[in-house]
Amino acid sequence: MMNTLPGRINAGSLTAGGQLTGRKVAPSPQHVLPTRQLGQRQMAHVQSPDRPMPTTFKKQAVNVDMRDEGSESKGLFTSTNPQMRRVVPENQGNRVCVKVVYVVLEAQYQSALSNAVKNINAKNDKVCFEVVGYLLEELRDANNVESFKRDVEASNIFIGSLIFIEELAEKITSVVGPRRDKLDACLIFPSMPAVMKLNKLGTFSMAQLGQSKSIIGDFIKSARKNNDNFEEGLLKLVRTLPKVLKFLPSDKAQDARNFVQSLQYWLGGNADNLENLLINTAQAYVPALKGANMETADPQLFPETGIWHPMAPTFYEDLKEYLNWYDTRKDIKFSPDSPVVGLVLQRSHLVTGDEGHYSGVVAELEANGAKVVPVFAGGLDFSMPVKKFFYDPLGSNRAFVDCVVSLTGFALVGGPARQDAPKAVEALKALDVPYLCSLPLVFQTTEEWLDSELGVHPVQVALQVALPELDGAMEPIVFAGRDSNSGKSHSLPDRISSLCSRAIKWANLRKKKNAEKRLAVTVFSFPPDKGNVGTAAYLNVFGSIFRVLKELQAQGYNVGDVPNNEGDLIQSVLQSREARFNSADLNVAYRMKVDEYQRLCEYAENLEENWGKPPGQLNSNGQELLVFGKQFGNVFIGVQPTFGYEGDPMRLLFSKSASPHHGFAAFYTYLEKIFKADAVLHFGTHGSLEFMPGKQVGMSGGCYPDSLINSIPNLYYYAANNPSEATIAKRRSYANTISYLTPPAENAGLYKGLKELKELIGSYQGLRDGGRGQQICMTIVETARQCNLQNDVQLPEDEEAAKNLTLEERDLVIGNVYRKLMEIESRLLPCGLHVVGIMPSAAEAIATLVNIGEINRPDNNPPVKGLPTIMAESIGRDIEEIYRTSNRGVLSEVNLLEKINEACRDCVSEFVKDRTGLDGRIGQSWLTVLAKWTGFYEDPLQRALRGTPFSTASRPDLLNTFKYLEFCLEQVVKDNEVSALITGLEGRYVEPGPGGDPIRNPGVLPTGKNIHALDPQSIPTQAALKSASVVVERLLERERLNNQGNYPETIALVLWGTDNIKTYGESLAQVMVMVGIRPVADALGRVNKLEVIPLEELGRPRVDVVVNCSGVFRDLFVNQMLLLDRAVKLAAEQDEPPEMNFVRKHAMQQAEELGLQSVRDAATRVFSNSSGSYSSNVNLAVENSSWSDESQLQEMYLKRKTYAFNSDRPGAGGEQKREVFENAMKTVDCTFQNLDSSEISLTDVSHYFDSDPTKIVQGLRKDGKAPSAYIADTTTANAQVRTLGETVRLDARTKLLNPKWYEGMLSSGYEGVREIQKRLTNTMGWSATSGMVDNWVYDDANSTFIEDDAMAKRLMDANPNSFRKLVATFLEANGRGYWDAKPEQLEKLRQLYTDVEDKIEGVEV
Repeated sequence: MMNTLPGRINAGSLTAGGQLTGRKVAPSPQHVLPTRQLGQRQMAHVQSPDRPMPTTFKKQAVNVDMRDEGSESKGLFTSTNPQMRRVVPENQGNRVCVKVVYVVLEAQYQSALSNAVKNINAKNDKVCFEVVGYLLEELRDANNVESFKRDVEASNIFIGSLIFIEELAEKITSVVGPRRDKLDACLIFPSMPAVMKLNKLGTFSMAQLGQSKSIIGDFIKSARKNNDNFEEGLLKLVRTLPKVLKFLPSDKAQDARNFVQSLQYWLGGNADNLENLLINTAQAYVPALKGANMETADPQLFPETGIWHPMAPTFYEDLKEYLNWYDTRKDIKFSPDSPVVGLVLQRSHLVTGDEGHYSGVVAELEANGAKVVPVFAGGLDFSMPVKKFFYDPLGSNRAFVDCVVSLTGFALVGGPARQDAPKAVEALKALDVPYLCSLPLVFQTTEEWLDSELGVHPVQVALQVALPELDGAMEPIVFAGRDSNSGKSHSLPDRISSLCSRAIKWANLRKKKNAEKRLAVTVFSFPPDKGNVGTAAYLNVFGSIFRVLKELQAQGYNVGDVPNNEGDLIQSVLQSREARFNSADLNVAYRMKVDEYQRLCEYAENLEENWGKPPGQLNSNGQELLVFGKQFGNVFIGVQPTFGYEGDPMRLLFSKSASPHHGFAAFYTYLEKIFKADAVLHFGTHGSLEFMPGKQVGMSGGCYPDSLINSIPNLYYYAANNPSEATIAKRRSYANTISYLTPPAENAGLYKGLKELKELIGSYQGLRDGGRGQQICMTIVETARQCNLQNDVQLPEDEEAAKNLTLEERDLVIGNVYRKLMEIESRLLPCGLHVVGIMPSAAEAIATLVNIGEINRPDNNPPVKGLPTIMAESIGRDIEEIYRTSNRGVLSEVNLLEKINEACRDCVSEFVKDRTGLDGRIGQSWLTVLAKWTGFYEDPLQRALRGTPFSTASRPDLLNTFKYLEFCLEQVVKDNEVSALITGLEGRYVEPGPGGDPIRNPGVLPTGKNIHALDPQSIPTQAALKSASVVVERLLERERLNNQGNYPETIALVLWGTDNIKTYGESLAQVMVMVGIRPVADALGRVNKLEVIPLEELGRPRVDVVVNCSGVFRDLFVNQMLLLDRAVKLAAEQDEPPEMNFVRKHAMQQAEELGLQSVRDAATRVFSNSSGSYSSNVNLAVENSSWSDESQLQEMYLKRKTYAFNSDRPGAGGEQKREVFENAMKTVDCTFQNLDSSEISLTDVSHYFDSDPTKIVQGLRKDGKAPSAYIADTTTANAQVRTLGETVRLDARTKLLNPKWYEGMLSSGYEGVREIQKRLTNTMGWSATSGMVDNWVYDDANSTFIEDDAMAKRLMDANPNSFRKLVATFLEANGRGYWDAKPEQLEKLRQLYTDVEDKIEGVEV
């Protein structure tokens, strides 16, 4: 039973002497219903005839479009009417009528507060209340704001709670602020500081105390600076107030006591407490009730933390007492080995009587054989009950629970303000069980969520999905809806069923013996071709699987007869002696009869609209559905089917999105229902599951990713540098995403003619002033032409022009060639493919460490100077100045920068050498030990800099930087990837960590973490804004050079999810800088405000933009998309001359041309795919050669990428606005994309050309002029803006044509051939979308891989299917007019195609 806790002051009342009184209560009887009865009542409520069945499958998916004209939603997320919360006394009589207005974040107070008011109005003879309540989100509606103003004008008392959304908080302060002095009382409970200052109870005023020396004043001041754990801070303040009240005058002390007591009533939350809150406040502060002397009870005390159960007679504050009750229940029995699920709840829902959704989860878990321990906290630090109640009560310090499910929707420590992730991770790491965070709907009703293509409201995604992910939370399943009339939460039975079945399966992983666990390993095949089985970014998939199988075997898993090596493993999955029907001849693991498929797959009928009757044509032999793969003991390695429409141009063109085909559904049905997998491991970045149609976040049962994965725990190896798509996998396939390292980076180096060029430049520098200088210069120019550098560097037109160059002009030519060579040589590139669990050697880590050490890190603690900065300072120079002059091709400066870079590399190399063991890995170097022992040891930094111009470099700066680099080196080589997987399979907590570029953010390391992104409302940061300004300045300068000094009027650019995570919003900030708008953070550090940069400060015109966001960016950053839209519209509305504001100029023209009502409507510039849809499909068409001409590719883009996102209609999601998009694109002068990581460049992935609008702009412009196309490269400290053509050429030289790169790839054999073929296909993609691939690129690639007979044989032998695709791509490039090939080149290609076809047939006969 509940015990009295001395000194607890969070609920109760303060006496005049500062003492606490209060009444301790159990939950009132009306709040507790028998579990089964409550579940039935809620289920009936949700599934009543006047609403759609929630989230069940139908012939056509539920798609009530909230955007229809005339709909009440007006494009908002919620259209609920605040008037339903209005309670008016039926008979006022002679009583004083007190009018109260309240605004709350969530609706759980609505029912209890309405009941309290109705009870007062029915029984009290002195006072009655008229009350109206608003949910915070409803104040986005202008009509509701007007109604709110009228209500506040007429009110006596205003109450606000949890007002943490800045733009809505501003609306409240703008309405309540002017009226505050006339209000009798204003009560604000935990909210933004500006709203908290509205508090007013007699002499108690936070507005005054915030400026004076007092405990509340100090609290408000600190709140402005840092709002971490805001509510906990306020509660702590309440607990300490009694100690300081005695120092205040008596009247002020009483008003302060009343505030504290009001907060306690509010936190108590039930109808009795709220009734006393209203009466106490009214009789103390409403003049007409002075002296009324109405009796009020002290606040009812509820435990700060405790255990609740819907069948229990009371709250419990001790786990033993709870278990004494629980284990003696007579209504239910559990088996001795039942899993135990810990539930985390909000106390406010329990005390307000809004706990029906919690009861539904408890009932479902228990009905499925799981025990439950549902704990709660009164504040928002839920780590306290986790530590208190989830451990063995006998004191073994082991976890008592097998899985934790938070039903609060909030981060474990924190709330709507901001979370304390380190504290949460510490608590969860100690507990070491899977952590799931499900969520109730907050800002939408059940119907609105069901009808929404977006799913959960973006603000809720930011607060209740993104922030818990920083704690390591998984599986954001919507388990509860909200009734539009009562405001109460209710169970969503099918969602709760899904949540509970998944939680129990995670819990069972802790209990089941390894030898009994069944694991499905899923590999990908894209594009669909036998040579592509096992595709994954940067990963040697089969080599990694082989290593994982060996580790599983060592851990006691039954892996059967594992092949002896990686090659045998590949063959066992690829080869089939039987099935040859549409299978790419893969091994058939299972043949599923159609009737079995229809019986086991609940949604099979839904797929018939897109794919006809099963079995269909894909993964089928015409009679049965085929599951491809191979079983080894209890481990099944299966090949995930592809989307299915890659090779169908009509589907690519016209399908906004499509359902999975029958073969895809059969694969996951097999894993769950027939193989009975305890877990599935998706191997590598990335598959198709998470990109299937459905809501973006917070899926229903009608969303295909949810249906496909169903109840199987999902672990997913994902590249550490791709947090955006990893986050999609986390949210849409419920994955525990485990990061793996990208291959060790190396400098690209120089080869062939490029190497010769560098040697010539070295000769020139020694002989430039003598007679041979001119001759060497002419040789350099000729060699540069042979290396096809004439389009990258301005060379003399002919030999005569070269002869006539002055010494200064020669130096400039040589300087620019040298700069280009340095650019190529120093470019980082991943060599080979990563094998999970094999970390870089010491030597392999050097290039990564050099690049980490290049960056200034002023925000680090302590700040770290980049090595180039330290070297430059040692000779009295500024590194930024050296970068600028080197970029202009000044030979002496290019040479100096090269020396600085060499010194940096030497320092790092010597530093690493000192720490390298005999095995070549980081450890103890015996040479170092011996040198120290003999007295011959020399510090590695001194060794590196001896005899250089930088020998006097600051010793303290170097030591500080290398202390940081030593930590980074340890992280780079730390092996955690396989152990993290084993941890997940054992049903334990996988520690979370950020994804991103390990060079920019070494916190990404070590890998083997549960990847998360970042708080979407935290970007762009101030550092990102500063970097963005530099890039935009260089972009505009470059375009003006190309355009006779004129500024571009419109820039079309692409925003990527991963790029903005890695750079903390740099490209997002670039858009703001272009239009001359400054993003500003609110009081909580969330970026949601805007300021206009005056033209005088901007110093140039506002440049118009057309922004196309990737589907992943849209999913992760909807709030920031709406912020961008607000920024563009704000720029368009500035009354400025059109020649200084191109945004306004074009918006006015387009409003007139398109007949739009306002400039604001015409200034629509932010576009993406429709919700649940990704990419333009141009990449799929190119990869599968399934397109006829470029106009077809452009039509795909225009059909799929022209959905506008409108901040005035935030709930509408993407609305097709093709005409507006095309009109805006007609004014585009240049296109623009960003490269932010050395690991991913233009031809590494197909995404970049898939989103390239260059030829689309040319087709839309009235003059038919091709726009300039630029790529910003921020992969190094010296950010560059290059043309698209320059970047494609740089990519070709450093990767596709570079022996270091392709030999590194070929060391991985089968997978390496595929990587080479993929680069060539992506190069052709750029020809198709931009036309900016030089003929020599194809010529040199053909010379390297085709004309070299030995190389062609290596490729054919290693992976004949991918080699066939490589040959076919060369022929296709010629056939489409992108490569002017010689007849003999084509003849050899045709012969090789015939040879490889014969080889494939011979191999497989």
